[in-house]
Amino acid sequence: MKKKFLWLAAFSLFISFAASAQGGGMRMPIPDRVKMIMDKLADFKLDKDKSAQTDSVFTAFFTAQQKMMEDMRAGGGQVDRDKMMEGRKKLMDERDEKLKKIFTDEQYKKWKDEIEPTTRPQRQGGGNSN
Repeated sequence: MKKKFLWLAAFSLFISFAASAQGGGMRMPIPDRVKMIMDKLADFKLDKDKSAQTDSVFTAFFTAQQKMMEDMRAGGGQVDRDKMMEGRKKLMDERDEKLKKIFTDEQYKKWKDEIEPTTRPQRQGGGNSN
């Protein structure tokens, strides 16, 4: 009886570690994502008005992106990757047009070249390092 219990406990522990290693598919909440971006933009030294506008742009972007993904998943079946990428690009272009009006040319260039690439989720390396 004790052996069965120990095996069950060990198996449960293994499953919980495996599940947590997968990340659970949970996304960071929108306010946390916006805060992360705003923290990365701290060296832009935006005034209060521009900071509020920027916060609003990113909140709208992440909200629209989340809604788009929910709508695609609600359709059932497999998500059309091309349609998803097209929709995401459209949202990013709209966001960037708004940011161009808020940032200076120098700030916008720094956003596109240095900061934006660090905001994309990075995939963990597989075991295939050939």
